[in-house]
Amino acid sequence: MIRITGRIALDESEIEESFIRAGGPGGQNVNKVATAVQLRFDVRRSPSLPDDVRARLERLAGRRLTREGVLVIVAQRYRTQQRNREDALARLVELVRQAAAPPVPRRPTKPTAASRQRRLETKERHSRTKTLRRSRPDMD
Repeated sequence: MIRITGRIALDESEIEESFIRAGGPGGQNVNKVATAVQLRFDVRRSPSLPDDVRARLERLAGRRLTREGVLVIVAQRYRTQQRNREDALARLVELVRQAAAPPVPRRPTKPTAASRQRRLETKERHSRTKTLRRSRPDMD
């Protein structure tokens, strides 16, 4: 079990890892060894996630989420498979942890009297400027 928060833990069997060849610099090693990790986690079918967390995670995942609801994380920063595995898992845990935090509800506020006054004064000044630009001088 991978502990995310006090009430959320992911089962390792829900996470699927595959190893692919990484791009970028690295000499012959890049062409021979599959060090990059492609981590797949089925968000929509996961029994570990509550519905509200699932919805927020789908929104946070963005383009990393497939049409079927599978979250795909590719890690290829490091030259070793193990470090890339750890990196991919850490990124998944962080994403789920962000989704687990409920959004802070917005508290409606009213503008202060001073800010309303400043706004009106600015509008008045702007209006006067426009009016002065509109009036044409007499050509007598």
